[in-house]
Amino acid sequence: MAAVAAKHEEIKKRGAEVLAISTDTVFSHQIFCKVEPLMKDVKFLLASDPTGEVSRKYGVYIEGDGIARRGRFIINPDGEIVAEEVLNPPVGRNVNELLRQLDAWKYVYEHPNEACPANWRPGKKTLKPGPDIAGKVGEVVTIEDILS
Repeated sequence: MAAVAAKHEEIKKRGAEVLAISTDTVFSHQIFCKVEPLMKDVKFLLASDPTGEVSRKYGVYIEGDGIARRGRFIINPDGEIVAEEVLNPPVGRNVNELLRQLDAWKYVYEHPNEACPANWRPGKKTLKPGPDIAGKVGEVVTIEDILS
């Protein structure tokens, strides 16, 4: 969450908002934000899910442990989950990948007849999905485009 806190303004510039939900109580969140230096400037909403109800609905709750996996969900303006990443608790997520995906999802939402290839960033080539591109993606996007 600390990395997201540091990049929160960049996320907001993309028209997105962050809602962090954990199975911790509101009181745990208050203390954590007070004592954890990386969380002192958190500007996004923190929500508490101590019963695991929300975590269960998103499929991240670990029943036997009473905690949730680390899930990240991108929900488009129509309320549809368009991307998700779920990791077990010992590994954190990559906020730069979140920003890249927000850029790509925003682009395809605004350009519904286009698709963003792997590792797409603003200004890079997009694809026009359809039968004509099958087997010819490499003619539009190079491996260097994808890996750079």
